Amino acid sequence: MSPSPDDMDLKNLPIVMNLFTDIGKIEASRWDFCAGQDNPFVSHGFLSALESSGSVTAERGWQPCHLFLETEDGRPLAATPLYLKSHSYGEYVFDWGWARAMEQAGRPYYPKLQCAVPFTPATGPRLLVPEIYQEQNRKTLQQTLLNGMLQIMQEQKASSLHITFPTVQEWKDLAQPGIMQRTGLQYHWQNRDYSDFGDFLNDLSSRKRKAIRKERKAAQASCSDIRWLRGSEITPEIWARFYSFYLSTVDKKFAYAYLTPDFFEKLGQLMGDRVLLSTAWQQDELVAAALNLEGQTTLYGRYWGCKTELSHLHFELCYYQAIDHAIEKGLSTVEAGAQGDHKLQRGYLPTETYSLHAIADPGLRRAVEFSLRDENRAIKAEIDALLELSPFKRDIP
Repeated sequence: MSPSPDDMDLKNLPIVMNLFTDIGKIEASRWDFCAGQDNPFVSHGFLSALESSGSVTAERGWQPCHLFLETEDGRPLAATPLYLKSHSYGEYVFDWGWARAMEQAGRPYYPKLQCAVPFTPATGPRLLVPEIYQEQNRKTLQQTLLNGMLQIMQEQKASSLHITFPTVQEWKDLAQPGIMQRTGLQYHWQNRDYSDFGDFLNDLSSRKRKAIRKERKAAQASCSDIRWLRGSEITPEIWARFYSFYLSTVDKKFAYAYLTPDFFEKLGQLMGDRVLLSTAWQQDELVAAALNLEGQTTLYGRYWGCKTELSHLHFELCYYQAIDHAIEKGLSTVEAGAQGDHKLQRGYLPTETYSLHAIADPGLRRAVEFSLRDENRAIKAEIDALLELSPFKRDIP
């Protein structure tokens, strides 16, 4: 009889390390055994939608090189999404200054290795180790994955390795000599066992309650219907409409359209009911929508767009509808994406995010290590200052 995961001593068990340049070559069930069910972005379905739609390719600067660990007899052990990159776009943890410093010193910064979910600034596991393993085995697998990434960095002559938006526990566990810690800032909403949206509003100061009620009233008056669509309810026609909204938002922000037209429909096909659209309609016409993915504990807001600007509709679909949904489903957190201090006054509080960085060049490594000490302290101070502006009553922790 084969030993169970709890019985295996992985320190003395040969581990086979495989590298895949196409996630489609990995069976979905084997990848998802490692990834678990909590975070939708590290699932085989999400990563496959990115690659099969042509949104993530070597030609676009994201060469997949996923690591997958297994036993000699083929039992899956652990995995990590990994990319060899020729630029720093689509990451949301910025290292442009580091790249310039290398270039000015006459040395290349690219290629570099990125352990991340492309175009997705959402916290989640990056070193995918099944929860069924005992702590010591989990640490062994994490270190094996990290060593594998560092080995690939050396073999590919990459300048650096970046693990972006890991969990706080990974951020702590993986910190070691040569691996630098960095923090960032986002705004997340936390569910304090609210019974409904009104219960949440009761936690806010009177002025903030009135402002949010006014915004919701204006938004709901600007359209004939606001409703959620999930999974198969999102037809190809709705996805095509949503893609036009996505492009409109990209144009307004003078950004780059990372995602191809096929991505959203493939996402709906592969992710099923974990994909939700918060939608606004004028009669039978879809005029705005916000894309969300649902995890076991968290609702993740990703993309938003509209046909025409309508009063406060962005806040309604992206923030208030998300809170409504989280309360109804008993979710603990809403992550509404990167940036946006306007979220603070709508109940989304400043929250630390994390990244880890290994840099091969000793001169750049010393300079970055020094600068990160100041940057991390500044992020902490900024969060403390922002919390003083919290819309919650002073007696709410």
